[in-house]
Amino acid sequence: MTKQRKKILTVVLLIYTVTTVLAQGNGTAGINEATQMVTSYFEPATQLIYAIGAVVGLIGGVKVYNKFSSGDPDTSKTAASWFGACIFLIVAATILRSFFL
Repeated sequence: MTKQRKKILTVVLLIYTVTTVLAQGNGTAGINEATQMVTSYFEPATQLIYAIGAVVGLIGGVKVYNKFSSGDPDTSKTAASWFGACIFLIVAATILRSFFL
C-alpha cells in the first residue's frame, strides 16, 4: 500500500469510529422524556372520556325515557345498549389509565 492509501484508510476508519462512538447512547433521557409526555396526556384524556360518557348517558337516558313514554316495545333493548355503552366508556378509561400509568 502506498502512503496516500494508508492515510485515507486511517482517516476513514477514524471518522467511522468517532461517528460510531457518538451514536452509542443509551437513550435513557429520550425515553424518559417520551414517557413523561405520554403520561401527561392521560389525565385530560381520561376526563374527556368521562365527559363523553356523561353526554352519551344523558342522551341515552332521554332516548330511553321517550321510548318508554311512547310505549315502544323495544325499550329494554335500547336501555341495555345505552347502559352497556356507558359502562364500556367508564371501564375503558379506567383500564387504559391503569395500564399506562
